Amino acid sequence: MNKITGKALAAAAVAWAGFAEAATAKYGLQEPQTKIAADIYDLHTFLFTVCVVIFVLVFGMMFWSILKHRKSLGHKAAHFHENTTVEVVWTIIPFLILLGMAIPATKTVVEMKDTSNPDLTIKATGYQWKWGYEYIRGEGDLAGVSDGVHFLSNLKTTMDEIYDKSTPKGENYLLDVDNELVVPVGKKVRVLLTAEDVIHAFWVPAFGVKQDAIPGFIRDTWFKAETTGIYRGQCAELCGKEHGFMPIVVRVVSAEEFAQWAADKKAAAAPTTTGVAPTGGDKMGDSSARSAGIVAAANLTASSK
Repeated sequence: MNKITGKALAAAAVAWAGFAEAATAKYGLQEPQTKIAADIYDLHTFLFTVCVVIFVLVFGMMFWSILKHRKSLGHKAAHFHENTTVEVVWTIIPFLILLGMAIPATKTVVEMKDTSNPDLTIKATGYQWKWGYEYIRGEGDLAGVSDGVHFLSNLKTTMDEIYDKSTPKGENYLLDVDNELVVPVGKKVRVLLTAEDVIHAFWVPAFGVKQDAIPGFIRDTWFKAETTGIYRGQCAELCGKEHGFMPIVVRVVSAEEFAQWAADKKAAAAPTTTGVAPTGGDKMGDSSARSAGIVAAANLTASSK
């Protein structure tokens, strides 16, 4: 009997672990790939735990009082008015709880907003319904490596493929792009955000990054990917009829691979023998002067924070 019970408990534990893992993958946050994302995940877990404990204590006490002190058991309601001790306790305890929640939250938010000393600065512009990326400036060993590289990033899957039910579709058919945003691993990347038409939002969950891109304004955010790989995000602000077809794909590579990618991009964008540059840069144009102004304005904004 004991052996059967032990095996049953072990099987139940394995089943529960599998269910918990599947539930986390489906309903929980994405696995963090940056320190900021890890801090956000830990903060979420901490605050959720505090809320659950408060819920259990408050509703447990309430239902216990209802059941154990009901009139059918002969209890009579006590009549009293004003109790200084109780009022002080129920004021101080919530204050301490909120203080304990606010300190780590404030620390995380301040760190999220610190875009100073980046290794690489990229401008991301939101269009209906695509993203434009321009590599503005690299620092240190990234100086000059990708400066001036710019391109548009569109949904790779065509509308015909999306709406044709007979066309086989992969897992990421709505999250694939024709040009990925490529960054080096272990480098702080500052992203300057703006928009050309309506409000968009740059959101990459695995990096803990979400920032609105507003026409006529420069906002900034940053991330520092710790591991190589492909990470996906989306525009997170309703921006029109094809809002759902505006994915973000970030490919994190080694410094050597990044340098080679940047060199290939520059070679592809170089003027041909006829003196005409290759097409494909529509809406981006020659924006070096404008980008210099954007960087100066963004740096001024950052220094005034």
